[in-house]
Amino acid sequence: MNERNYDEPPIEGEIVSEHSPRPDTTMAMVVYALFLVNLITAGFTAVIGVVIAYVYQGKGPQWLDDHYRYQIRTFWIGTLYGCISLLFTLILIGFPMLAVLAIWFIVRCVKGFKALHEQRAPHNLTTWLL
Repeated sequence: MNERNYDEPPIEGEIVSEHSPRPDTTMAMVVYALFLVNLITAGFTAVIGVVIAYVYQGKGPQWLDDHYRYQIRTFWIGTLYGCISLLFTLILIGFPMLAVLAIWFIVRCVKGFKALHEQRAPHNLTTWLL
């Protein structure tokens, strides 16, 4: 039986029905949701999310693996920015930095959700910014 590789675009003339199996994006959505809930739980759910991302990385099409990589990078970069911001709270400029970090985190998660819904890799996968 000839199975289609969903990493590649459809072959010219190939009919891809709506009933074709789609990669399961549920866990990637769960990780983005855990990251957003992280803003309320102060880090606990983000740790669960990054563990899930590490476990599922490499088990899907390339664009889905790029989401897991994006999530892992978001966690570690956010952790670094958070530690730096916490250090700067001693001289009071850390508080606005924490607010900017929260906005950065939300924007990255929303961009990831949007790209996941469109079944494509996130833009600027390796950036430290947005």
